[in-house]
Formats: sequence, structure tokens, C-alpha cells
Amino acid sequence: MSNHYDALGVSRDATGEEIKKAYRKLARKYHPDVAEGEDAQDRFKNVSHAYEVLSDPAKRRIYDTTGNENGTDNGSGSGFGGQGFAFQDIFETFFGGSGQSGPASRTRRGQDALINIRIDLRDAVFGVNKKIEVETAVVCPTCDGGCCQPGTHPTTCDICHGSGQVQRPVRSILGQVMTVAPCGSCQGIGTMILDPCNECNGEGRVRSRRTLTIKVPAGVGTGTRIQLGGQGEAGPAGGPAGDLYVEIKVNNDPSFLRDGDDLHATLSVPMTAAALGTELTLETFDGEQPISVKSGLQSGEVILLRGLGVTHLRGYGRGDLKVHINVETPVRIDAAQQDLLKQLAALRGEQVSEGKLVTSGGMFSKLRDKFGSL
Repeated sequence: MSNHYDALGVSRDATGEEIKKAYRKLARKYHPDVAEGEDAQDRFKNVSHAYEVLSDPAKRRIYDTTGNENGTDNGSGSGFGGQGFAFQDIFETFFGGSGQSGPASRTRRGQDALINIRIDLRDAVFGVNKKIEVETAVVCPTCDGGCCQPGTHPTTCDICHGSGQVQRPVRSILGQVMTVAPCGSCQGIGTMILDPCNECNGEGRVRSRRTLTIKVPAGVGTGTRIQLGGQGEAGPAGGPAGDLYVEIKVNNDPSFLRDGDDLHATLSVPMTAAALGTELTLETFDGEQPISVKSGLQSGEVILLRGLGVTHLRGYGRGDLKVHINVETPVRIDAAQQDLLKQLAALRGEQVSEGKLVTSGGMFSKLRDKFGSL
């Protein structure tokens, strides 16, 4: 009497799932279609019989109690009718349960495509219509995606007769059963192309360069992607095209710096204009804008021009333009200018002697006088 547990390589307290797993592993190893020799066939029979008994709780209980290798009280066995040895186990073991149903389609969706384009900051502020050149797969103009030479058609496969599948007999513990697999002659499609198109070599698509006009919305930034549905790679055999993604890169601007939806600019103001106040103009993306410089304006101050920034991408309105003031101090001055500046310093109570500023009043002198009188 053989030991069913040893045949499956499991312990006597193995769970039903462990027994099932061990059986599937050994059945694949010793199946007649895989292994050769009488020894393999015998092992396959022993493994199958052991699983029939141990997978049925009632038969396993009888086997453990009486030692009857058939797991029955009368020793006659019950064939393969026990609930533990289901037909599903056989098909999952040998066929994987994933066979295709019917012929496969030659037509498939094309892949998505990605290209990069560069735009100026002005175009990002207002948006722009831009022409781009794209090289992708397009439907073959000769066969119109049919893959065949004009005037010909796909021929039904004489192996699978158009089903895309073939059957073959396999010996198993149930006797001879039929397996189903994709037809190797037509690759499971059911038809064959005997006269492929000369231009696309039977693929139904060719590479081509084409020009598209895309609308770049206002407010885009570097990294923004625009999706164009159906403008990507055409699929094989006239299949639907994938999508085209256009990734934006915004060029740096010599005059403006972008921060979110705000723009920043620097305006240099002469020292005299900053002291006296004046009206200047700044060239912006919206044209010349007047800048009012109040008297006594200091370097680093910011003048805000509302609504002259970048358009909000997902909303209404625009950001602001922030103008940073830089007061220019003259580098070279002539004698007459020096005299004027000295007169100004004297009028302001500022005396410059041998390159040093000598103060005759102001907060520090008042503090000195105050503490000196204590």
C-alpha cells in the first residue's frame, strides 16, 4: 500500500490548500506530455490517485483511520466523482484557465506620443496658436490600414479555419481530453495576409511627418502638458491612434522674471529723479506703462502694477507686475557737479571733509548732547 502523503510530499497534518498546491506542482512535472518514460507515467498516476483521496475530507478521514488507499469503507473506491477532485482542478493545472475565446483582432490602438516645444514668456502670458511638426505613424495611404496589397484580401487560415484556435488531444487522468491554444499559423487572428502591402509591409501604417496647429492656452508654464486626443501613433491594421502630448518649456525673458502668475521687473532711476520725483515709462507686454516716481524714492522699493502679470491658467484675471526700484548713484562726476553736490550737502547740514562725512546735527548729535549734559 502506497503512502499518499509521501506521494505528494506533504505531512499528515497538511491543509487542503497545501495538498492542492503540491498536487499541481507534481502533476505538471510528471504529465505524459511533459515527462517521458514509464516511471513518469506511474508517478503521475500515483500522484493523481493520492490527490483524489486526500482532497476529499471524507475519503481522507477513512484513509487515515483504516489505511484503505481508496478512502472508502468497502475498498471499491468511487472513481473521480468525489468533491475534492474536480474537473476544474484538471483544467487549471494543464490549461491555466486563460485560453482566448475566438479569433484575436489584428487591429490595435496606437501608442501615445510626446513632444517638447518652446515658447516665449509673452506667449505664456497671453496664449498662442503654434504650428508644430510631428513625425508619427499614420494610416498607410496605399492599403488604408487593410495591410493587403490593393485588390487583395486576408485569407481564412486553413489550419484553424478562421477560429484563431487549434485543438489537440492530451492524455490525462480523465483519459484523452482536448486542449485549446492560439493557432500558431495565423497567430490566433484567424486570417492570413498572403499579399502584404508593399508600402507598409503588411502593417497598415507608415511613418510620416505632418504639421499641426495647436492652441497653447494663456497661463501655461514649463512642464505643462497639452493632450491632443487621437493625434498620436496610428494603430496597426488601421487601429485608432493614440494621443499626442505636447510638453511646454517657457524661455527666459531678458526683462521679466516669472513667479507663479506674477511678473517682476527692475527699473533703474537716476538719483536726482528719485530725490525730486518724476514720471517714467516702462515697456511691458501690454505696451508702455507710466510709472510715477514719488519724491524721495529709495532703492528696493516696489511699485505694483495690478493685472499686468500672467493670465491665470484655470480661472479668470491675471497676476500683477511688480517693479523693483534701483536708484542709480553717479560713478563719474565733473568739477561742476561736485560743487553742486557739496552745496547740496551743506544745505542739508552734511559736510564732507577728506572723504569722511562729518555731521553737524541730527539724531546722533542730539543724543550726544543729551548724555553729555547729565
